[in-house]
Amino acid sequence: MNIDLSGKVAIVTGGAMGIGEATSRKLARTGASVAILDPNQEAGNKTASEIRSAGASCSYYCCDVSQSHEVEHAITEVMAHDRRIDIVVSNAGVQHYGDVITTTEQDWERVLAINLTGCFLTAKYSVPHMLENGGAIVVLGSVQSFTAIKNSVAYVTSKHALLGLTRAMALDYASKRIRVNCVCPGTIDTPMLRWAASLATDPHQVIQTCERMHALGRIGKPEEVADAVLYLVSPMSSFITGAALVVDGGMLVPAGGMAFQDGGTGAATHK
Repeated sequence: MNIDLSGKVAIVTGGAMGIGEATSRKLARTGASVAILDPNQEAGNKTASEIRSAGASCSYYCCDVSQSHEVEHAITEVMAHDRRIDIVVSNAGVQHYGDVITTTEQDWERVLAINLTGCFLTAKYSVPHMLENGGAIVVLGSVQSFTAIKNSVAYVTSKHALLGLTRAMALDYASKRIRVNCVCPGTIDTPMLRWAASLATDPHQVIQTCERMHALGRIGKPEEVADAVLYLVSPMSSFITGAALVVDGGMLVPAGGMAFQDGGTGAATHK
């Protein structure tokens, strides 16, 4: 795709690592001036510096998106530096494992505060600066915006809610030429995945299991999700809003999951 975002200003929350980092780099390569909002100062400064070293425009702002005053301050700084906001990629997120009994109120509130409220706050303070010229917002959901895994009640809830937030904002701002869409990845090779795998006694087996969960037989790359984000913020998707683009290697396609295809009813009748 030949996409040119020259003159556009893009905010990427959680832009220091993983999908956010890949998205920041991709947006910068297409000409956008990128503002990374992330609480990890070391990783944020490193990513921004590398993007600038490649000849693109990128700034880093230390920001915890669950804190209203930090989001407001960061976006004020972006406006002072770039004078406009055209693109918002709400990617910041955390995972926590537990059911309703084992998940503490503090962990529940932390996951919802970062994953859901963080998206709300980023939009709350960014959208007023997008009303004049229009723009595009992409929310990073998950396959768990549609389905669920065991022992992940807070994360699943937050990702389901993000899909509703996407659709609500799409309706509210369609007349203002602000498109809002959601990208829903499957298992992607990110620091979060590697952390989750490290909790098991055999992390390599966890990764192998994740690979088998997808029809394509592998986990995804952050750059593959970034490509979907880039498409949704570009003029190529000018008639798309309120949509959920699944980037999951076919993970949600098979009834009963991929393992069922080996020994389930349909597979059992195949000779």
